[in-house]
Amino acid sequence: MASQIPSELKYTKDHEWAKIEGDVATIGITDFAQSQLGDIVFVELPEVGTTLDKEATFGVVESIKSVSDLYSPLTGEVIESNTDLEASPEACNSEPYGSWMIKLKLSNPNEVEELMSPEDYAGICDE
Repeated sequence: MASQIPSELKYTKDHEWAKIEGDVATIGITDFAQSQLGDIVFVELPEVGTTLDKEATFGVVESIKSVSDLYSPLTGEVIESNTDLEASPEACNSEPYGSWMIKLKLSNPNEVEELMSPEDYAGICDE
């Protein structure tokens, strides 16, 4: 089964997605990531106000199979953290693109250009 890869999003090689709206990025994990992880049972996310560097770890996703770090695709400050996922981590499995994890106010909007297009991301999912 092919993973869903919405065309309006940007992607990372670590299987995070980012929806860019002005200087705010909404970030979550991709359909491919959740399918590789299996049933997600725990999500740990950063506090609002946390400053993240691009590619820095911002949280953890734990499934019945493994524990995976989450990596920030961009540099910025966490302005919102999806606390609903702490109570319902399985939403990452059922709606990977509806279950965002953090919202980041971008420090360096030019970094968006370094993210992968949907087409490039599809290429690494097929490997």
